[in-house]
Amino acid sequence: MSPAPPPSLRTLGIVGAGRVGLAIARRAVAAGLDVGVAARRPPEEMRAVIEAGAPGASSISVADAARRDAVLLALPLGKIASLDAALFAGALVIDASNHWWEIDGRLPQFEDLTTSTSEQVGRHLAGARIVKSLNHVGAYVLEELHAPPGDPARIAVAVAGDGADDVDAVAGLVDALGYDPVVAGSLAEGMRFEPGTELFGAEGDAAEARAMLDRFWDSQRGRVVARARAAL
Repeated sequence: MSPAPPPSLRTLGIVGAGRVGLAIARRAVAAGLDVGVAARRPPEEMRAVIEAGAPGASSISVADAARRDAVLLALPLGKIASLDAALFAGALVIDASNHWWEIDGRLPQFEDLTTSTSEQVGRHLAGARIVKSLNHVGAYVLEELHAPPGDPARIAVAVAGDGADDVDAVAGLVDALGYDPVVAGSLAEGMRFEPGTELFGAEGDAAEARAMLDRFWDSQRGRVVARARAAL
């Protein structure tokens, strides 16, 4: 019998059919959610890939993904600008993207240290409710290192957002996927688990993740961010 899904999320759309997107899709299916995965190619062209990569998930359009209880962005940050923002108006959007020079090239708006990358995503997807999470753990963690509640080896995943109900919903999803959610604060606080931070790529438990988040402002990157924000 499948475990019960998070109470506020019964359906999940995922935009991105790469390794991370399919790994999250598999975990969400195992948690009992109705999962649909969208890609740039039409759903009928992706059906075999998605059915093989995430059995139990369906191949859907981006528009259909955006109409689910929550939609997770698992695609390169530079591709988000190509999304039709109107489709995501009012949607709960989980931003699992990161700024990678090697993939995205230079994106000046995402180099602004006075905002988090998810705040910039929110500016493009105006009207969406953005929560940042599942960006700082790698595909291997998503595929292999999930664990049931109470397991001492359970890895923590940070969650940041401006709406308390939305943060609670995403935290519940993280828990259902097999990780301990650690709430980092507002969407701006997503800066504390972006690439270049101590938590990014770490495989710590909830207490260790909280300590890493708390140490951010004493880190080199934290001090640079603090100076940039103080200059506003």
